[in-house]
Amino acid sequence: MITRPVKYAWQHIRYVPLWSMLTVSRWRSFTTRSAALGRAVGGVMRWFPIARRRMNSDLKLVFPEMSRHERNCLRRQMGRNMGQTLFEIYHNAEFHTRLDHFHVSGPGIEVIEAAQAAGKGAIIVSGHFGQWEAVRASLKARGIEVGAVYRRQSNRHYQRRLLAGIEAGGLPIMETGRVGTKTLVRHLRAGGVVAILLDEKHPDGTRLPFLGRPALTSLAAAQLALKYDLPMVPAYGTRIGDGSDFEVDFETPIPHTDAETMTRAFNDSLSTRILEHPDQWYWLLKRWQGV
Repeated sequence: MITRPVKYAWQHIRYVPLWSMLTVSRWRSFTTRSAALGRAVGGVMRWFPIARRRMNSDLKLVFPEMSRHERNCLRRQMGRNMGQTLFEIYHNAEFHTRLDHFHVSGPGIEVIEAAQAAGKGAIIVSGHFGQWEAVRASLKARGIEVGAVYRRQSNRHYQRRLLAGIEAGGLPIMETGRVGTKTLVRHLRAGGVVAILLDEKHPDGTRLPFLGRPALTSLAAAQLALKYDLPMVPAYGTRIGDGSDFEVDFETPIPHTDAETMTRAFNDSLSTRILEHPDQWYWLLKRWQGV
């Protein structure tokens, strides 16, 4: 009888710090508010024991020579970047209007535009790196609305704000699971474009190298690209300067071979980005757990 009220109260308590930060700074500029939340999250990541243990274990796997001081600095900077990312997603409608902050390049964007002109869909693959919403914003500015796949949050307050933000970036939004997969297939068959973040652990995935270590990886995006003859384009929004500008790079589409080879190519692509900018990847995904 008491479980549901206690659970709701705990979810509310966990949301209060973020709600307070967003409320107190409402009168400031977009860039100032984003940076403020970034600093706050960076401080939490620097000292919070659970985040420190989880991130350090993975950093030691990938960067065994990294010193403790370097890990602490990297964890704080990652927190800053993720705090800014969270703010931008929560205010995605405004974020999409900041077109002068997106510096777009790469052959992949022309491939996506050509597919749309031919009435075909496309699959954009990325990861929890930089600001992935900058990819959708860059395409929306060109008249191409990009749907997205997302994972439901356990906290109802975060879920409400996060879903509203993602929806502001483009529709349809498809939740992971059977129903979402059916919607995704219909969207692609109708000529739609979708963005999928492929760097989360997939319990039923295939063991493929990621940052030099085997990780369980979903082959779904490549399988859909092959089945419906769609381009699979890696794309990334890398933070530059003070963190409010982005290099949005649409890479050359991954050649159609087989699902495992294509997904391996994406893992290599994302790994290269992370090694260049390790502070811009979200290191708390438990990426190598369960292998």
